[in-house]
Amino acid sequence: MTDPGRSRRRLIAVALGITLAIFSTAGCGVTRGDPSKDMVMLIPNSAGGGYDQTGRAAVAVLESADITGGTFEVTNIMGAGGSVALTRLMNAEGDNNVMMTVGLGIVGSSYSFGLDHRLKDATPLAQLIEDQEGVLVPADSPYKTIDDFIADWKKRPGKIAVGGGSSAGGPDHLFPMQLASTVGIDPRDVRYVPYDGGGPLTSALLGHKIAVGFSGLGEFEGQITAGELRVLAVSGEERLDGFAEGFPTLTESGIDLVFTNWRGVLAPPGISAERREELIAFLEEMHRSPEWKQALKDNKWTDEFKTGDDFTAFLEEQDERVAETLEELGLL
Repeated sequence: MTDPGRSRRRLIAVALGITLAIFSTAGCGVTRGDPSKDMVMLIPNSAGGGYDQTGRAAVAVLESADITGGTFEVTNIMGAGGSVALTRLMNAEGDNNVMMTVGLGIVGSSYSFGLDHRLKDATPLAQLIEDQEGVLVPADSPYKTIDDFIADWKKRPGKIAVGGGSSAGGPDHLFPMQLASTVGIDPRDVRYVPYDGGGPLTSALLGHKIAVGFSGLGEFEGQITAGELRVLAVSGEERLDGFAEGFPTLTESGIDLVFTNWRGVLAPPGISAERREELIAFLEEMHRSPEWKQALKDNKWTDEFKTGDDFTAFLEEQDERVAETLEELGLL
């Protein structure tokens, strides 16, 4: 019998080989000021997704304020829910000029795709933000409120296709599973369809391949504003700032659940303690800047900044949280 874990690892290895071939040629012929200070920011999903938005916002501030003294090359690495990118980061052991945006979704994919390493095995630098999730439907959906959806979901949880922009264990998967459990649905009965980021999820919603989507709303602002997608509820403690509609929270509708995603930055394993502290100092300076405060406002992110050992401890807690949930669902 074929070992599923081995098959997943082989798939990641093939995808990584292709990515490395592209990565090694990226930037050829580009003239830089001080190559020793130039850096790479790895993004573990496609352009336009939450990791991409966070990573590019951080790079924009780091470059505009000349915080690192060099320039950044942003490299999107798709595949296996972010596991291909995490493997690329781990293989860059000792490289002082690489960083990668990460989040709850990568914690889950490291389990789902059978990786031998976890986020804490790299070099944790900083958590940057928290991000609410939203419950999204197409404009012509019969669900006008969260109560409409929940009522129908309770009747036929295995018949209603719901989706998210992350694989098993990621935020867009954990959120509907916890929501199902909260409203009395067995999470094992939920029909969840994973997509690799916000772009594919948007296409699935607008193409009616799924009935309901779960994801952070920053990636869908254009479709929401244009009236193509409707938000039934958001998952935070308070209504999400920046949207005129003032979408209701789950708790406002009597659903006792608050759920938030997060994103941060890692460096490869094996860098020196001095370099780790230098990279953390870069991110601390970025965090203090008015440009970053504006990025938080523009993207409707919650400022949740922690660094170094505090971030490492947080990653260990998140790892345990995801593992327990996946075990309960029979996915480990």
